Amino acid sequence: MAQNTILVVDDDAAVRTVLTRALTRAGYHVSTGSNAAAMWEMVAAGEGDVLITDVVLPDENAFELIPRIKQRRPDLPIIVMSAQNTIMTAITAAEKGAFEYLPKPFDLNEMLGVVRRALEQAASAAQRNLPGGAPAAEDLPIIGRSRAMQEIYRIIARMTQTDLTVMIYGESGTGKELVARVLHDFGRRRRGPFVALNMAAIPRELIESELFGHEKGAFTGATTRKAGRFEQARGGTLFLDEIGDMPMEAQTRLLRVLQEGEFTTVGGTTPIKADVRIIAATHRNLKQMIAAGQFREDLYFRLNVVPIRLPPLRERLDDIPDLVNHFLMQAVEEGLSPKRFSPEAIEVLKQHRWPGNVRELENLVRRIVAIYSEEEIGPDIIRAELAEMSRGAAPGLSEVSAGASLSELVEGWLQNYFAQHGEELPPPGLYDRVIREVEAPLISAALAATGGNQLRAAELLGINRNTLRTRIRDLGLTVMRTGRLRRRTARE
Repeated sequence: MAQNTILVVDDDAAVRTVLTRALTRAGYHVSTGSNAAAMWEMVAAGEGDVLITDVVLPDENAFELIPRIKQRRPDLPIIVMSAQNTIMTAITAAEKGAFEYLPKPFDLNEMLGVVRRALEQAASAAQRNLPGGAPAAEDLPIIGRSRAMQEIYRIIARMTQTDLTVMIYGESGTGKELVARVLHDFGRRRRGPFVALNMAAIPRELIESELFGHEKGAFTGATTRKAGRFEQARGGTLFLDEIGDMPMEAQTRLLRVLQEGEFTTVGGTTPIKADVRIIAATHRNLKQMIAAGQFREDLYFRLNVVPIRLPPLRERLDDIPDLVNHFLMQAVEEGLSPKRFSPEAIEVLKQHRWPGNVRELENLVRRIVAIYSEEEIGPDIIRAELAEMSRGAAPGLSEVSAGASLSELVEGWLQNYFAQHGEELPPPGLYDRVIREVEAPLISAALAATGGNQLRAAELLGINRNTLRTRIRDLGLTVMRTGRLRRRTARE
């Protein structure tokens, strides 16, 4: 069998040497070049079975040359590598028709794996060109060059070229809607509408009407026909945020739409074609919800076609400088005075736990720019503002991550509780107070999960029904029609 030839083009001799040695050991023949002219000469001569190239070359940007290469040799897989590790690098690589994008510094084993895959299958069909030029780095919707974000960029880049359903997982504030918008804005349906619906913000009894619309007279208050989000998003993207908060009856209807590709309005009988791409998001663990009977397993598999997990900010602390600079530039565009953060201030930011993730960092930067006159923000200002944020947050939770265990959350609450009393001990009764604080939301959550069914809630909690009723009474709670609890007033 003929030996496969890999073309390696990079103006860095060290990169060429490292790749040549690794590829040669793997059994490939390697031809190298240091600029775009050499790359085009090899490609035009019919050399190579795979092309590996850096983006920035001395004489020409590789992205400008790739379309000519694809026209001349459409079956040649092109692997793009770059130290400009932004989401637009990954998206542009996919848009130009590259087989794969790898950020620098790359992992040699990963590179060899990509080369193997490229040799096993033909390069993808020529991709549609995005209208207009690529936005400048400061205009990018998603910021970060950390390794944690690079894999996200690569998945996003691939998914902009398809209509596959995507499920985005991530804590609050990690940017789930930003990812959904990028998938839409750079995807096949970018000329259509982007419609978002947050399940947690809609009353349960109105979700079906919001999704599918309703006919006049379908229910009390339905005085006119109303188009639902599926109709509003026709030809575009429907983003279903916090899908884990969707009630079971609405889950059943959504599953039917995904299976059959059509729906009817509430009170309607005429089927309507569902011409949308679905992107869903949640901060919940859907597998645990399935086990608890709170989420349909068949719907999960329909939605979880391509999962994307967004890392919390504490897992990508190296991105903080880029994020801070991005928010500072946004503040200037909004008319605020230019500021810069000192290296020491950035280090203080990296030591914070960021329970609110990127959204918390953005709010901090905006507040500092607005209220401080200093051109350079030092570490003392950062510490003062973080302390102020801690005082304004829920007791004990300001430095606890959203992924913390229950014991860590309680420990944080208790530390704050004792700190508030200084050297004096708090009044007696702490044990009963803590139990009541934990027990009330626990019972409330169980009742909400079971739709207010006290028998099922008791089974979920592992206690008998009479014990549940007694605890509800002793805690001074009243069960509402929604299944939620509220404190009884003195008059009750």
